[in-house]
Amino acid sequence: MKISLNWLRDYVDTSGYTAQQIADTLSDRGLPIESIESSADDTVIDVEITSNRGDCLGHIGIARELSAAWTRPLILPQIENLSESERNAGQLVDVKIEEPILCGRYVARVIEGVKIGPSPDWVVKRLEAVGLRSVNNVVDATNYAMMEHGQPPHAFDYNTIQGQKIIIRKARAGEQIVSIDGTKCELNDSMLVIADARRPVALAGVMGGLETEVSNQTTTILLEEASFNPLCVRRTSRRLALPSEASYRFERLVDIEQIDWASRRCAQLIMQFAGGKSARGAVDAYPGKAEKITAGMRFSRLKTLLGIEVPKDKIMTIFKALGFEPELKNDDLVVCMVPGWRHDIYREADLIEEAARCWGYDKIPVERKISIEAARGDKRQTLSDRVRSVLSGYGFFETISVSFVEPEMAAVFGNVDCERHLAVQDINQKSTRILRSNLIGSLVGVLRSNYRAGNMPCRVYELADTYMPAQQPDRKLPVERACLGLATDGDFRELRTAVEGVIEIANPTAVVEFKPASIAWALTGAEIYMNGVSIGTAGVMKSDLAKRFDLDRAVQICVGQLDFDSLFESLGPTVAVKPIPRFPAVRRDLSLILEEKIPWVQIMEVINAARPQELEKIEFVALYRGKPIPAGQKSVTVSLCFRDDDGTLRHERVDEFEKTIFMSLQTKLGAQIRTA
Repeated sequence: MKISLNWLRDYVDTSGYTAQQIADTLSDRGLPIESIESSADDTVIDVEITSNRGDCLGHIGIARELSAAWTRPLILPQIENLSESERNAGQLVDVKIEEPILCGRYVARVIEGVKIGPSPDWVVKRLEAVGLRSVNNVVDATNYAMMEHGQPPHAFDYNTIQGQKIIIRKARAGEQIVSIDGTKCELNDSMLVIADARRPVALAGVMGGLETEVSNQTTTILLEEASFNPLCVRRTSRRLALPSEASYRFERLVDIEQIDWASRRCAQLIMQFAGGKSARGAVDAYPGKAEKITAGMRFSRLKTLLGIEVPKDKIMTIFKALGFEPELKNDDLVVCMVPGWRHDIYREADLIEEAARCWGYDKIPVERKISIEAARGDKRQTLSDRVRSVLSGYGFFETISVSFVEPEMAAVFGNVDCERHLAVQDINQKSTRILRSNLIGSLVGVLRSNYRAGNMPCRVYELADTYMPAQQPDRKLPVERACLGLATDGDFRELRTAVEGVIEIANPTAVVEFKPASIAWALTGAEIYMNGVSIGTAGVMKSDLAKRFDLDRAVQICVGQLDFDSLFESLGPTVAVKPIPRFPAVRRDLSLILEEKIPWVQIMEVINAARPQELEKIEFVALYRGKPIPAGQKSVTVSLCFRDDDGTLRHERVDEFEKTIFMSLQTKLGAQIRTA
C-alpha cells in the first residue's frame, strides 16, 4: 500500500516527523515498510499490510495508526450538506439483494448533471503517486475515495442501466460480461454479479462492465457502495484472472457500518470534480444490520502472556486512541467495543496483542543470560512419537490431510448418514466439504493421489482427530476423538502386524484379538479388541469400491483405524528388559486343511487351549485355495515356535507337543494335515 505524505497530512498532523520517522513508527506498530521514495514535491512510503488489516488499505487507516501513536487528533473529511436535487433517489433506482449472505449491504446514489472531463492537477498527482493513472474526473473521484478510506466504490453510467433496477444475484450458467479492461468473462452460478433488469453489469467486488462504464457522453452517475463476501470475491477474481484494487480490499473485508458515509464522501468528490447534483437521499439495502462485537481483557492475563506489567492508564489510553471505547468492569477487567473497521479483533488475545504493539515491543526487557530447564516429555506426545517410529519401521509413511472429505467418501466410509455430519456452509464447495467422522476416507484419497502419480506400492497412516456426530439430541457439536488410520495395498497381514505393533507400544501385556465383523465397505472385516474392549476396525476393501476410487491396480486394499484416545488411556507398565534366550528355539510348521468357514481366531483359540508351556509364539504363515484342496475348504499354514528356558529342546519332545496340538485341532475343528 503506497502512502503519499502530502495526502496523509490531510488526516493527521505529521509536522516534526521525517519520512523515516513516520516509517519507523509504522514499522514498530506491526506495519513493515517496503520502501521510501522521494520526488521533488512528495514522498511515498510503501507499507506492507497483512491480510487481517484491511482497515489500513487507505490513507485514513494509516493516519489512524499514527494518530494513536502520537496522540494527535485524527482529521476526517467533513461532509457538509450535499447539493441535492428535488427528486428522491428511490424514484430513480430500485435495489434488490437476492443473496444477502454474499452481499451484506448495498447503497446506491444518483448524481445528475455531471460533466465528464479531466481531473484537477493535484488529484492526478496524488493518484499517480500511489500507482493509479488518471482516467476522467468521475472515475478519478471513485479511485481517490478508495485510496482515501479503503472502501471501493463504483460509478455506472445511469442511462445504460436497463429498467433503473439494480439486482445483486448469482450469475446464471451461460451468462457473459465484458469487463472494463476488455476481458470477456464466462460466468457460472458460483459468481455474484450486479445486474440490471436485463443482464449483468458488473462482477460484484471485482470489476465493472464495459457496457455501463462512465464515458464522455455520461451525464448521470449511479454510484455504488457495498459490502461483499470476501470468499466469493476472491473466488471470482481468481477464476476469471481479474485482480483489481477493489477485489484486493473486499477480500480483506470493509467496514459495513461506514458504507453510507463512504457513499456520501464519494458523491461529494464527484460533484467537486465534475459538478452536478445528487438526488435526495440514497437507496440503502441493508438486509441484516451487523451486531456490535465486544471483547474483554484481563490485566492479569496480559501480564502472564507478555511477562511485563503495562500500567492500566496506559492501556486505557491506547484502547481509546484506537477507537475501542474501553470500559473498566472491575480492577482486573476492561471490556472494549470493537469498531467496525477492525475485523481482526474479537477475543482477549487480540486486545493483548494491540496493547503490546502500541505500548512497544522494545519495552519488553531482554535478559543477558537465560536458563532453560529440560522438562519431562508429555506422555501423550511420547506415545505419539513412539507410534510414528514403529510404523516407520514397518514401512508406513505418515500423511497429513485436511479434516474435510468429499460427500462420496463420507457416504461410503462414514459410520452415520451424511446429513448428520457437520459441513461447510458454502454449498458452492462441492468437494471436501464434510467434516470427517473417521480417517479411512482421507487415507483412501491419499492412496488414490499416489496411484495417479505412479507411486506404488503404498503404505500410509495418519494420526489425527475425527468428528463423530453426537448421538444426544441436545448436543450440537460432534464428539471429537483422536484416531490412528492405516492403509496399505499389500497383504492384510501387513496391516495386522502394524496394528499389533502399535498396541504393543502402548500396552505390552495387552491381549489383541481380531474378530470377524460385518463392515459396509469391507469384503472381509474385523473388529479389533484389546483386553476384550473394542478399539477399532480393519478390513479388505471390496473390489468394486477399489475400482470406484481408481485403486483397482492393486491386488487388494487393506485399511483400518484405531481409537488413539483409548490406546492412550490403556497405557500399561513398562516391560522390564529380558535377557537374550540362552537356548535355541525349534520352529514347526503345520499345513492344515480346514472348512472355509473356520476363521483364524478360532484356530488360535484351539491352539492356545492345548499349548504347552514351551510354546513361545504362534504365527500365521499362508493361506491357499485351489487344486488339490477340495471345494469349500482351504489350506492354512501355522508356524509354532517352541523354546525351553532351562535347556535345549529335543526333537522327540517337540514332536509330542506338535502331536497334541494337531490332535486338538483335528478333534475340535476337523483339521487334516495337508500332504500335497
